[in-house]
Amino acid sequence: MKICGIEIKGSEAIFAVASLQDKVPEHLNISTRKITLEDDDESASVKAFAGHVERFVKDNGIDRIAIKKRSKKGEFAGGPTTFKIEGVFQLLNDCQVMLVSPQTVSAQSKKFDFALPASLTKYQHEAFKTACAVLMKA
Repeated sequence: MKICGIEIKGSEAIFAVASLQDKVPEHLNISTRKITLEDDDESASVKAFAGHVERFVKDNGIDRIAIKKRSKKGEFAGGPTTFKIEGVFQLLNDCQVMLVSPQTVSAQSKKFDFALPASLTKYQHEAFKTACAVLMKA
């Protein structure tokens, strides 16, 4: 099973794809590391973003998507664009999409002590941890 962990920041969906090899999460280094929603006020831009996302999932054989949840209110609340991006992923066909709380990611990371591979860029760390949290819970 290939799972894509996603962290949404601002207008970007940041990806890290992982699978289990001998019960250990392994990073699958793919060329696409993030997709940006250029202008969320323009329908054409949102549709183009949705098309990029759909191609990314299909081209990379993604079975599941795990999105790190953002707070809906309070000091660290996600902006409206982040929720629009989340909705695009949730509308995908033939791919299970789940939201994972930051607390779950943190707890699973501590429990299993995920090694962060050198093939990850620093900005992909949270997306990778999110993917691993779901892989290890399954």
